[in-house]
Amino acid sequence: MQKADAHVINSAREAGEAAEHAATNKTSKYSRLTSTHIFYPVVIEMAGTWHHQAVELVKEIGRRTTNITGDERETSYLFQQMSIALQRGNAVSFQSTFTASQSVATVIFFLLFICNF
Repeated sequence: MQKADAHVINSAREAGEAAEHAATNKTSKYSRLTSTHIFYPVVIEMAGTWHHQAVELVKEIGRRTTNITGDERETSYLFQQMSIALQRGNAVSFQSTFTASQSVATVIFFLLFICNF
């Protein structure tokens, strides 16, 4: 079974299950860091589901940034920036699945269709 197959099975059981599985794997992989660092596994599923520890970390970074800048919207801005980065990464991954012979119009139509525009 490939990694992607395992994530499909996990996601089919419950929303966020693939993120939970990936976070567990990351925590195991980097377990030696915990003796010298604070470790938060940042896991965001392609569909946008965030692992709870990733949410906690971003909120903490947002709180600390707000303390420095005084702008209460810092956490919101950080979530927005990370969400845009995720969308851009998804778009690049999606675009790479098309061959050169497939038109850009086909890709745009498909993206508009799945986004319900």
